[in-house]
Amino acid sequence: MFETRGLRVFFLSRHVSLRKACDMVTKDRIVDYVKRPLVALKKLGVTAGAMAIAGLNPHSGEHGLFGGEEVREVFPAVKELQAAGYPVAGPIGADSAFLLALKGVYNSVLSLYHDQGHIAAKTLDFDRTISITGGMPILRTSVDHGTAFDIAGKNIAREDSMVEAILLAAKYSPAFCCGAETGNI
Repeated sequence: MFETRGLRVFFLSRHVSLRKACDMVTKDRIVDYVKRPLVALKKLGVTAGAMAIAGLNPHSGEHGLFGGEEVREVFPAVKELQAAGYPVAGPIGADSAFLLALKGVYNSVLSLYHDQGHIAAKTLDFDRTISITGGMPILRTSVDHGTAFDIAGKNIAREDSMVEAILLAAKYSPAFCCGAETGNI
């Protein structure tokens, strides 16, 4: 999960081509994937609100006018998740979903491909976008932009990202200390 300024973003796909990312947008994959981030949010103490499922196509496909993935895959996945009691909404046009989540309408966004979510988070605040790794028995936060080997030793690196990663770890650490629930996020 990425977090910056309260915006939380999960990613259905990561480092794959856009073509492959589009092929990975299936009802079954969305239904299977969404359950883990919702458990992670609960573990972090984020229990209010729903996750927005971003649309893949412009305007979430306009009912098939701009692509059929939302009609065939995303909307049926959202309906199945809602019927099972999961707090999700969508598909929400990606041009609005991230802003709505930032404003608190949604507690998070499921980005359907890597750059869709990365662009939103890093444009909001590149230096303070933090990665939280789920599925571990410990809380792990880190900068989202890599190791910056290209500027190592040049005395120009900024500490903003590392400081923000530490602050975010402190924010969420009560869920991981003092005999708190031991399940993985």
